[in-house]
Amino acid sequence: MSKAIGMAEYQTVSTGIEAADLMVKTADVDVIEAQVVCPGKYIIIITGELSAVKASVDAASLKFGTKQIDSFVLGNPDESIFPAIYGVNEIENKKALGVLETYSCAAMIVAADTAAKTADVQLIEMRLARGMCGKSYMLITGEVAAIKAAIERAEVAAGDKGMFLDSSVIANPDDKLWETVM
Repeated sequence: MSKAIGMAEYQTVSTGIEAADLMVKTADVDVIEAQVVCPGKYIIIITGELSAVKASVDAASLKFGTKQIDSFVLGNPDESIFPAIYGVNEIENKKALGVLETYSCAAMIVAADTAAKTADVQLIEMRLARGMCGKSYMLITGEVAAIKAAIERAEVAAGDKGMFLDSSVIANPDDKLWETVM
């Protein structure tokens, strides 16, 4: 069995808190994050063994599915996801810039994991619905071809549930832009 993460995203705070309680009571999982995000949605991110995470997310999805926006289970997440969620990845070699935007937090994390595993790119940051009316985005850097490949695969990953919104690749961002995004 491998380490995994899972997430459930709900329309309301009350349902989200109840779902979080169910998730930790269902299996031996740890809560990485459980909080309100814009516009009053509630997200729960858990970690543990794959089978436990899957059981917890499935239980919450089954019981609260009518108020669930999105969810996922990742069996072997890329390690760069965690610092990117908190905006603390240190980027030393800025190259091309990739931006991907989704309608849900869950779709963003899946897209970021896909991008990080597709090509030699670095996750800079993931903004999960904070100040964005529920939408989320990620920033990645790397060679132009790697960014394009990573973004294309991430679009498909987010689009599987209809959550992909937009993306762009900037081949040579100006230093003034880098100052604003980092």
